[in-house]
Amino acid sequence: SGGGECSNCIDDSTAASSNRWSMPLLKSGEKRYYLNIFFKFWRLQGLGHEHFWISGTDQAEEGTFFWMATGKPITFTNWNAGEPNNFRYENGEEEHCLELWNRDGKGMKWNDSPCSFETYFVCEL
Repeated sequence: SGGGECSNCIDDSTAASSNRWSMPLLKSGEKRYYLNIFFKFWRLQGLGHEHFWISGTDQAEEGTFFWMATGKPITFTNWNAGEPNNFRYENGEEEHCLELWNRDGKGMKWNDSPCSFETYFVCEL
């Protein structure tokens, strides 16, 4: 299911766990396949949002991503080209949280983004 309002990555992770949901741990191509079907349907309905939080971060150690829900290292990846890049913004904020982003129109792939960025999230029930 998708989140209703936009919020940041940390708030989303907390909301998911308090409702006994979990943000998806994309450990296989199979989940990625089904999520891409969901996102295509989402766009066809005119909802058009292209960014969704998933439960990954490298806040503990730059470049070493782990799942917030389990604390386990991320071993399966599906990055957009040139990602993760830990872009540094003018305000000094860097990219430490993991999102799905349809950057090139060819499907949802991973991107590192500032954890304060407000967008939708996806949860597993």
